[in-house]
Amino acid sequence: MSVTFADIEAAAGRLAGHAVETPLIESPALNDRLGRRVLIKPETLQRVGAFKFRGAFNRLSQLSADERTRGVVAFSSGNHAQGVALAARLLGMPALIVMPSDAPSVKVEATRSYGAEIRLYDRMTESREAIAAAIAAKRGAVIVPAFDDPHIIAGQGTAGLELVRQARARGAEFAAVLTPVGGGGLIAGVSTAVKGLSPETKIFGVEPAGYDDTLRSLRAGERIGVKPAFRTLCDALESPAPGEITFPMVQKNVSDIAAVDDAEVAEAVRYAAATLKLVVEPGGAAGLAALLAGKFANLPDGPAGLVLSGGNIDPDLLARILRREI
Repeated sequence: MSVTFADIEAAAGRLAGHAVETPLIESPALNDRLGRRVLIKPETLQRVGAFKFRGAFNRLSQLSADERTRGVVAFSSGNHAQGVALAARLLGMPALIVMPSDAPSVKVEATRSYGAEIRLYDRMTESREAIAAAIAAKRGAVIVPAFDDPHIIAGQGTAGLELVRQARARGAEFAAVLTPVGGGGLIAGVSTAVKGLSPETKIFGVEPAGYDDTLRSLRAGERIGVKPAFRTLCDALESPAPGEITFPMVQKNVSDIAAVDDAEVAEAVRYAAATLKLVVEPGGAAGLAALLAGKFANLPDGPAGLVLSGGNIDPDLLARILRREI
């Protein structure tokens, strides 16, 4: 099972009037620092503050009337949770989200504010998949995966459609596009959309150090899981393995993946706030971190597109990063 360019165009039709067409912005200061033109897609300005609303709404909008009555269940550390919660509210269906008890409070409270029921769990001793499956079976609800679902991937891919078309409206053709990588839903969808419009554009992904499962999988030629011994600032990207659907799409479309550590991510969050005047969560800033740290020696010359995937950072964490305590 895969996702086609036509699937993404269809998703764009469903999202029209519901998702925000986030702008494409450019920073002369960033261009000067990197010695190249970078056009930034701030999905921080998307509904719920992250790209995840795109996939969630595309998935939920295709449920039958009976399925909508029974509702949906999802599990997420935060951004997918918020996307599903808001999409469910807009479409008039109940939603329950299974969230880790140590999820950023800003994400938990935002999810609750969209009207979803929340079930907290201990990520060290409980299985979120098992909890969600049990609840869905009891209620007859539909489980909405965070990334390994063709409708979710197609929805995320609409950011790539907008990215290329907005760039062309400004006279730019991308040599490269960079996105963060967790389970792979964003990069799978965006890469398919970008390659559909601009086959020569190279796609690059960025993962947190220690959670570089997609990089390891690409090198091995098969899906490989990781068991990190530590947490990362990039809570939105803590996926243990690429998806069964997303990984073949990544293999087909992505040129390279880099890993960034917490210090590099923190510097990107500071740079975004101080220079770009944008609040970006650590996971959302992974691509910017890679550019600032010079992680890609093989990045082709020419304009680069950069997706800042989310802005839901805990205020206390942001303050600590800005004070250089992290």
